[in-house]
Amino acid sequence: MTRETNTENDSDDSIDPVTLEVLRNQLESVAEEMGQTLIRGAYSPNIKERRDCSTALFDADGRMIAQAEHIPVHLGAMPAAVDAVLEYDPRPGDVFVLNDPFTGGTHLPDVTMVSPIAPGNSGAGESETDGDAADEIVGFAVSRAHHADVGGMTPGSMPAGAQEIYQEGLRLPPTRLVEGGERRTDVQSLILANIRNPTERRADLRAQLAANERAETRLAALFEEHGRETVLRGFDTVIDYSRERIEDEIAALPDGTYEASDRLEGDGVTDDDIEITVAVTIDGTTVDVDFAGSAGQLEGNLNAPIAVAKSAVYFVVRCITDPEIPPNHGCYEPVSVHAPEGSLLNPEPPAAVVGGNVETSQRVTDVVFTALAGAAPERVPAQGQGTMNNLTIGARDGSFTYYETIGGGFGARADRDGMDGVQVGMTNTLNTPIESLETEYPLRVERYALRPNSGGRGRFRGGLGLERTVTVETDATVSLLTERRRHAPKGVAGGENGALGENLIDGEPVPAKTTVDVDAGATVAVRTPGGGGHGEPNERDAAALETDRAAGKRTESDEEV
Repeated sequence: MTRETNTENDSDDSIDPVTLEVLRNQLESVAEEMGQTLIRGAYSPNIKERRDCSTALFDADGRMIAQAEHIPVHLGAMPAAVDAVLEYDPRPGDVFVLNDPFTGGTHLPDVTMVSPIAPGNSGAGESETDGDAADEIVGFAVSRAHHADVGGMTPGSMPAGAQEIYQEGLRLPPTRLVEGGERRTDVQSLILANIRNPTERRADLRAQLAANERAETRLAALFEEHGRETVLRGFDTVIDYSRERIEDEIAALPDGTYEASDRLEGDGVTDDDIEITVAVTIDGTTVDVDFAGSAGQLEGNLNAPIAVAKSAVYFVVRCITDPEIPPNHGCYEPVSVHAPEGSLLNPEPPAAVVGGNVETSQRVTDVVFTALAGAAPERVPAQGQGTMNNLTIGARDGSFTYYETIGGGFGARADRDGMDGVQVGMTNTLNTPIESLETEYPLRVERYALRPNSGGRGRFRGGLGLERTVTVETDATVSLLTERRRHAPKGVAGGENGALGENLIDGEPVPAKTTVDVDAGATVAVRTPGGGGHGEPNERDAAALETDRAAGKRTESDEEV
């Protein structure tokens, strides 16, 4: 199809730098507005308070154009969702819903909506355009949100002991929730009949639909402002720009193959350590990441789909390159990721995977960072807490489901201390405010505080972990999916390790991965790991030591805690 325009900017294939920069920021604002629409429209605290959701804009070929600054593990894996939908002949007016980790998803609680965008033939400077352009799909709006329950064997759909995906919840391959602009009530009814607290789920699904609709409205406005062809050429140009910038950053790193390994602390079925091994090869402007030698597919639920492994790798590459590079498909093009089929990082159905998205992704981040320390030591921090500390509490009658990832210590950097009590690695959520938590759920927060002395000592100190203690005021089921309870976050360059995490129910330690029924009045305490230190502790200056003592942080003259 040939497009003709009469604007000066559309007379050739170039876009002037000023227009490109304006357009790039506007495209990113589309993704951000999608996110705000989703957060404001959601009912569940998990989305409206913790903001466990992500939004992005894709072109017609399934390439990410712009993203909101949301959840790394969501965003890096989103292209797989669009690729999956492209196999189902999407049409204008459709909206697909999916969560199947083997067909574009990550884990079942992360429900994704993909909407073809066809804003019609509008735009300044448009004169003669093929009449079919009004129905042409120019891109896709994508929203992904962690729903507090999607069915399965336990409330909250995060069971520690699942051994097959069927136990983890309702599994949705790409399915039309909206077809030709009409909501399919049969599909919605099927979904809501298989999950707990359907009223809350219905509202959250509606918020995702509104977010995707916002993208189409805003993109139509950009067509009106800049002209259709200018905006579509802008898609290509912003991707090319990011790819060139990333390639320049990679080219500045020394060529070579850098290897590392790390361990997961069991999979919920066995407590045996699980090996993750990586070889990262930098060759000119490309990075190849190979996980051959890692553990095979697990019996438990720490298997991670290849899209999740890719997402973790993309995150690390972005962390060691210029953060000002616009995040889009161009950042991914120079990076290739491989894992053997039927392995921990590329499992086959019906593998259980709910913990892979939240815990294995964190360890992949750690191990790739460790490998790349050989190429860019000044850009790689000590290990952070390395876990999302997943806590799920819910009633089996479906009356409530509370889910939270709890922050911990950020690893010290080469030039500054690690941050205290923050999300680390593949998650970027907020906490649930105590006022909201106690209002929404039959829970009471007894303690929420930083853990003194939990950061590893060093020239620069690791961040402190947190302690959150909650009393459950009704009979409920508690699920914990956590890590770094046995192997501490490592310090680097002589820095000391961060403190281990710990889980307790009624004051008694429980395993890192556990699901248990509790009676009303039970207390659940999660003590999160601290970050590792960076550099020799005796190199820390006197002023910093005084600040540490005032803040209750351990110094080299203090007794070890």
